[in-house]
Amino acid sequence: MKDPVDLRAAKLDTIAAVLPMDRRDELAELLTDQDVETLRHLVNEGMGANTLRALTSDLAYLQAWSLASTGDALPWPAPEALLLKFVAHHLWDPERRLTDPLHGMPADVENKLRLQGFLRADGPHAPDTVRRRLATWSTLTKWRGLDGAFPSPALKSAIKLAVRASVRPRRRKSAKAVTGDVLAKLLATCKTDSLRDLRDRALLMVAFASGGRRRSEVAGLRVEQLAPEEPVKVDGASLPSLAIHLGRTKTSSAESGEIVYLTGRPVDVLDSWLRASKIDSGSIFRAIDRWGNLSRRALDPKAVNDIVKQRAELAGLDPSEFSAHGLRSGYLTEAANRGIPLPEAMEQSRHRSVQQASSYYNNAQRRSGRASRLLD
Repeated sequence: MKDPVDLRAAKLDTIAAVLPMDRRDELAELLTDQDVETLRHLVNEGMGANTLRALTSDLAYLQAWSLASTGDALPWPAPEALLLKFVAHHLWDPERRLTDPLHGMPADVENKLRLQGFLRADGPHAPDTVRRRLATWSTLTKWRGLDGAFPSPALKSAIKLAVRASVRPRRRKSAKAVTGDVLAKLLATCKTDSLRDLRDRALLMVAFASGGRRRSEVAGLRVEQLAPEEPVKVDGASLPSLAIHLGRTKTSSAESGEIVYLTGRPVDVLDSWLRASKIDSGSIFRAIDRWGNLSRRALDPKAVNDIVKQRAELAGLDPSEFSAHGLRSGYLTEAANRGIPLPEAMEQSRHRSVQQASSYYNNAQRRSGRASRLLD
């Protein structure tokens, strides 16, 4: 008879396309049979891949935290005391922690979560992260047909007070944008014909040129989303063109039929990767092990972030200053630097907020404008 963990791992394999499957074995250890069945049901019901990944990530964290802090898996429904414990462990006062080591998350719980890779940064969690995980917890409770203590006045009050005490400076997702000059440095590190260099070169160029795609969109990109287009004529040259059908994204639904385009060199680089990897269906960007063997599974979105940081370090840049989101902000910043109209750039980036997209343009114009050059 198969081990229950192995059975859960096998079931997770059936929904591998939409889950962070580089952690499949860990998820099989953390999640219960009912958790896995819930996720399979949501896949069959057509829940968006990005939403499901976020839900799975939150559920895995909650289960890991529960095991580390109580020694047991999450109870359903969770008692109010456990919800309050979660808030106390994640939203705390950094100043008080200096004089009271027992304030906030206990050291043994923190160490367990760090060893499992669930905790990386120091300090209290971002309030939005805590609220999101509590919302996920509440949603999963309702899906089980149960009533939780989430509307509790005590919980709401605890969150409100804890947020005030755990003030954290707001940080940008990527300290620096990956503009054209930075991208050139990253691409220069992909100089061989190895599978890893070919993959990373294609990934960076596709992510940037397609409008600065989110890391989840890059990781989840499939051959079936690509459609050849008629070549584009530019200054007498004929450039290859490709349409990418995005389907459901963070800001759209699958029915919106969103499309972005690749033209010229990015198409050639992508074709080179697909030929070398012999990928003709399924996930385009896949994991490669230390021996150069190509996996059948898609990259996890976190791996896209890791690739950007690894290439930045190889290029002699500070990897802490760059992330996958830098490709998105960098695309709009570069478009602004080249004088491309904002509406045209937004058609490719698929930003919904003019205010957000225009902030990159405003910053670029302020840097190069006359107001910043009074003493040049």
